[in-house]
Amino acid sequence: MTKEVEIVCPPGQQEDEAVLTSLASAAANIPANKINGIKILKRSIDARGRKVLYRMQVRVYVDEPYQPEIFNHQYQSVKDAKRVIIVGAGPAGIFAALQCIEQGLKPVILERGKDVKQRRRDLANINKQGLVNPESNYCFGEGGAGTYSDGKLYTRSTKRGDVNGVLKTFVAHGATEDILVDARPHIGTNKLPQIITAMRENILNAGGEVLFDTKVTALLVEFGKIKGVQLANGEKLLADAVILATGHSAHDIFRMLHSQNILIEAKPFALGVRIEHPQEIIDRAQYHCEYRGPDLPPSYYNLVEQVDDRGVFSFCMCPGGIIAPCATAADEIVVNGWSPSKRNNPFANSGTVVQINMEDVKGDMNDPFRMLEFQQQAEHLAFKAGGGNLVAPAQRMVDFVEGRVSANLPVNSYLPGCKSVDLKEVLPDWIHARLRKALPAFGRKMKGYYTNEAILVGVESRTSSPIKVPRDRETFQHPQVAGLFPCGEGAGYAGGIISAAIDGVNCADGVVRYLGV
Repeated sequence: MTKEVEIVCPPGQQEDEAVLTSLASAAANIPANKINGIKILKRSIDARGRKVLYRMQVRVYVDEPYQPEIFNHQYQSVKDAKRVIIVGAGPAGIFAALQCIEQGLKPVILERGKDVKQRRRDLANINKQGLVNPESNYCFGEGGAGTYSDGKLYTRSTKRGDVNGVLKTFVAHGATEDILVDARPHIGTNKLPQIITAMRENILNAGGEVLFDTKVTALLVEFGKIKGVQLANGEKLLADAVILATGHSAHDIFRMLHSQNILIEAKPFALGVRIEHPQEIIDRAQYHCEYRGPDLPPSYYNLVEQVDDRGVFSFCMCPGGIIAPCATAADEIVVNGWSPSKRNNPFANSGTVVQINMEDVKGDMNDPFRMLEFQQQAEHLAFKAGGGNLVAPAQRMVDFVEGRVSANLPVNSYLPGCKSVDLKEVLPDWIHARLRKALPAFGRKMKGYYTNEAILVGVESRTSSPIKVPRDRETFQHPQVAGLFPCGEGAGYAGGIISAAIDGVNCADGVVRYLGV
């Protein structure tokens, strides 16, 4: 017999088996000596009251043994199976490949960048010298932008597919089981590379292929059907299905599609800055105490405000994290954030952005690149304001709102360095104005948030793709090209690791239906 109950305990006791058994015994009205084990199903932190508590939904095992779940997966061999080309080795591409193997298809992943190990050298050059390799950076390479974007696995995309199945796949490849129960699961940028490597090894062991430094320059289409791809070296690879999972920063892919008269569309996105506070300010505000202590994780926040009919909101909040330079070209500034698994850096950062609707950007409404060019203009202005070498324009928060250039900047985590400027030089006027109104409002919602100890670093521009590659809702195929499956963030169908992974699985299932295997 099993029974599910909720238990509550103070920080420090959330991993004490004896305490949890005693609490479960009381909640289930079952003697403790009758309990053979408990399994935590969900775990969250409740900081609404004066005392911070852990809340857990647990399954109590009575008169039957508790058998821990085993998370290892043996994939079938697909060495001689029908091939599916997958362009991009981000979360969407990798999970599409794993699902192809599950369904008896051979995935061939083509990745323009390098593997996670080789990629580290290019990231070091970005951080230390301000040098951007346009093919290997924080966005391009094995694991995509997800590998070095914190490993946050929180998602609202629960209706799109099997979230728990995606999480279990991560566990099977090295993630801790905590991600299955935590309300805001997180792997950590320092651990993701090993997990991504394990996934690649499983794909190879099953007979799939993963080719790095392999850039697609054209799709091979005949009579409205995909036939394969052409590579930068002139080689042609043939397949009856192509999953296009190139990420939100592969602008050349959008232009390639357009040049081949394959429909793409402009879409809304959001733009703003990344804001960093000392982590202790966020902890004091959220935990209602002077010192967080060792039994609670660094706290996070989620803030939103409507300003002049546009949403202003925090995005990709990274407790105990750093601000990272995520440009994919030498003449732009793009910032993002990530955290290590322990989230033990002294700063907390979050993208803070303004919603951009189609009517907000001037130009030809039929131009698919209108929103992309608006995005790029802000990134180029940020580069110019920073003065080069990926130095980012920045301003203290109160100075930003009150319209003065900061006399100096606080110590911060952005390694290439920051330059004190008036961010009005960088941000479009209407975005700048809405941020100025939103930040004091955020301060009224969260004590201590509105402070000159916080720094605004520009620009946070790649919250999502500014271009959509259309597809049929049922078949997942492009409406003009049979066998072409637009997938993930770059095509406009995902907004994070989990939603991208789910979309990869869904597209792979679409391929199975299309090929009739």
